[in-house]
Amino acid sequence: MRKKDIIKEIASDEEFLHIVAPILGSREFQKRKEWIHHESCSLYEHCLAVSYLSYKICKKRNWNYQDAAIGGLLHDFYKKPWQEHIHEKKPFFKQHGFTHAHEAMENAYSFFPELMNERVANIIERHMFPLNIVPPRYKEGWVVTYADKRLSMDVVINIKALPKYFGLARMIHKVKTFFKFRKRWFNGWYNCSYFNCSGCWCYFYY
Repeated sequence: MRKKDIIKEIASDEEFLHIVAPILGSREFQKRKEWIHHESCSLYEHCLAVSYLSYKICKKRNWNYQDAAIGGLLHDFYKKPWQEHIHEKKPFFKQHGFTHAHEAMENAYSFFPELMNERVANIIERHMFPLNIVPPRYKEGWVVTYADKRLSMDVVINIKALPKYFGLARMIHKVKTFFKFRKRWFNGWYNCSYFNCSGCWCYFYY
């Protein structure tokens, strides 16, 4: 099921809307409508789709679908758009892809303490498994983790989005700059009179 199809179903599911109403009505959560998630939808749409898919799966299996809905909706409730982190100088494992789950959990406690419990907190904090190596503790957490990956496939398909999302943009820019310099240097070397031979190994560099 695609993200747009899931969002269309939500309008007719009164029980789901009742569960997540305190979050959807929050001005802070509404800000996510303006935040781009994976270059194809807003963060608001992504979280809503993850929440509803998790809710449906857990409800069908008679699991705690209320906590799955809340945890799914708040799983990416980090403090500012991830694009603002791209050019920050941080160690690799401190980049957004590795840290935002814990940040989202803390932010959820700040804005929605009445909705938080141990299960919801664990769902949010562990949803980035296996990128974060500690797996979810609850089966509802595994469902949200699956829903998030399933509905984030546009990142995998859109290769250009991957470096930005995992904080590699600055590193890749440095690599590109390095090879541009090397190419100019090899051009000068290859075209000089001393190394003027079409069989030179640097000929194949291009």
